[in-house]
Order: sequence, then C-alpha cells, then structure tokens
Amino acid sequence: MGKGRYLVKRLIYIVFVFFIISILMFCIYKATPGDPVRMMIGDTGNIEPERYQTMYDQYAELLGVNKPLYVQYGVWISNMLRGNFGYSTQYKRQVIYVIGTPMLNTLKLNIFSMLVVFMISVPLGIATAVKKNSVFDKAVQVLTIVGYSIPSFVIALLAIFVFAIKLKWFPVGGVRTAGLEAEGLADALDVGRHMVLPVLVMSVGGLGSITRYVRASMIDALRMDYIKTARAKGLKEKVVIYVHAFRNALIPIVTVTTWWIIGLFGGSVVIESLFSWRGLGSMLLDGLMQRDFSIVLAMQMFYVVLSLAGNVIMDIAYTIVDPRVRLDS
Repeated sequence: MGKGRYLVKRLIYIVFVFFIISILMFCIYKATPGDPVRMMIGDTGNIEPERYQTMYDQYAELLGVNKPLYVQYGVWISNMLRGNFGYSTQYKRQVIYVIGTPMLNTLKLNIFSMLVVFMISVPLGIATAVKKNSVFDKAVQVLTIVGYSIPSFVIALLAIFVFAIKLKWFPVGGVRTAGLEAEGLADALDVGRHMVLPVLVMSVGGLGSITRYVRASMIDALRMDYIKTARAKGLKEKVVIYVHAFRNALIPIVTVTTWWIIGLFGGSVVIESLFSWRGLGSMLLDGLMQRDFSIVLAMQMFYVVLSLAGNVIMDIAYTIVDPRVRLDS
C-alpha cells in the first residue's frame, strides 16, 4: 500500500515538473532569433513577392506559427503527448519519421557503453577494495583519476589518431561503411567496427568514476561489524564479499550509476558529432544550427523524460537492493 501511494505521488510530481519544463523550453526556443518559415522556404531570390507571401502563409499554417503563443503551446503539447512531435523544417517530414533511426543508433551506443562499464568497473572496484593499498589498488586509482579527468573530446581525438589513422584498425567515423551493401551478420559486424571507438571513448570516463564509487562503498561495507561477524562464523570469503558486503554497498552505487546513465545520454552529443555517428546528439546539434525547433524540442523533452524517470527508477532500485528502505518513509 505504501509503495502504491509513493508511486502515485511521484507520478503526479513527474507530470507537474514535465509541464513546467515543457512551458519553459517552448518559450525559450520561441524567443530564439530566426524565422523557421523563412528557413523552410530557403532561397527566395527568384520567387515573386505574391507567390512568396502565399508560400509563407501556407508554411506558417503548416507549422502553426501563425497562431498566438499560448495556442501554439497547447497544440504542440497535446500533439506531442499523442506521439506527434511536429513537422521538421529541415527534413520536410514529420519528426516522428525522422528520429526513429537516430534514436536506435543512440540507444545502441549507450547500451553497449553501459555494458562495457559495468562489466569492468564493478569487479575492478570490488577487487581494489579487497586489495586496498596494494600496488594493484594504487595503479588502478591512478588510471581511474586519469580516465575521468581528461575531457571526452580529447580522448576521442587521441583514439581517432591512434586506432583509426595510425593503426587503421577501425574507421574514423560513421555508422556504416559508405557504399557497402550488406545484410545480416555482415551488416552487424560492419556497424560493430564503427561502434568500437565511440563506445571506447564513452566508457573511459564511466570506468573511472564507477570504479572509484564501487571501491569506496565496498571499503565502507567491509569495515562494518556484521562483516567481522560473518567471517567469525567461518563463511567463505567470496560469500562475505559478494553476498554480504556488496549487497550493502549498493545503495550509493545505485545513486551514482543512475545519474551517470542519465548523463551518458546527454554526453553522447559530443561523441556522436566527433565520430559522425548519426544519433540523437548529432540531430540535436543540426536542429539547433538549422533552427528546426520541432526536432530540438522533441530531443530536449526526451532528455527531460529520461531524467524524471531516472529519479523514480533510482528510488525503486533502493528498495530492491535494500529491503530496509521504505518508499513511503
């Protein structure tokens, strides 16, 4: 019963914050200099004034910019909630038909990056905590500090120079090899080769931060009295570490991991641009440059929903890793 009340409260909170942010974002982009109708029409050098005005009125009607601002917002938000994200002035198509492939590309990049980070950072963090102050631990600490201290775009440029230009192991950028007509496994392998470098770059910072948080949480957990009691009872060291200590070290790890995942989607904007990876990030930048407000608002609201949902998922994850945590408390 308590969990149900909590989830209802959080849902109301999410809806309220969503609408407040949507109003702010809509007003900000409407205040941005530039006429989307003129951008959509393009070159007007050879168009007669009467014909241009007719075209302008038609496109203004299509985009809905000939109505009062509050009416524009009402139409936009109601359409968006039904899955209609508006008309793209850049692609001359409905946004819903434009964002499908870029969203899939972004999800691929982020999911593989998360898998790499968790498969390496969690065992590495546990190992460094168990071997605290050893040569291995100190070496890992140095590497993790270097990893999350260097900006991602610097790591990206180094990766491109070493692995793509010098060694020629991987392509410089893109999602697929230009002109390659492949299907099935061959296509998947080609996409995988193009994905290696951006995934590597996106994983470096996460490896450093998550490893250090896992290590710190495990060190605190291993100092607790219940760990001494478990060892005194003769339990195997693996059981003490992975069942008792790690379970109780998960709460701070869940917090950091949730916000890292949310930030990962936003941070992929730079990486996608550097590697010419056609995802939501590169589409967002193109939309900003072309004043394509329908694309930009759709992308921004995606990140807003992701952040709001992350808060609820984080709270629910607390109760999973630690039954002592009550959602309604």
